[in-house]
Amino acid sequence: MADQASPRITGLGGVFYVVADPEATRQWYRETLGIDGDYGPQLEWADEPKTNPYSLISHFADNEYVKPGKGGFMINLRVNDLDGFVDMLKAKGVDVLDSADEGYGKFAWILDPDGVKIELWEQVIDELP
Repeated sequence: MADQASPRITGLGGVFYVVADPEATRQWYRETLGIDGDYGPQLEWADEPKTNPYSLISHFADNEYVKPGKGGFMINLRVNDLDGFVDMLKAKGVDVLDSADEGYGKFAWILDPDGVKIELWEQVIDELP
């Protein structure tokens, strides 16, 4: 069993893909499936209500956000320690394309061997009352 404190992937953060009309697609998810959120359709993790983690389905009108990835989509993976995970990747010779701290979470981007862009995301967890 992996050490719970070591940097690791903890789950799926979301799936991001290109569509012709992001707002119409978001509306379909809202009206048909009953899921929506601040950043697009948002799936709450009911088994962890105190920390409010979630996964997203995000739609984009063009490929800009998924570039330099290929195929019009990107995979977002949740990590528990982004800095430590990025250090592990670099030690393995993985090219980290970029990173950012957006306040609500920290991000880093890599490409898999087939050119699919992977976004690594450490969510800032706000403890709920």
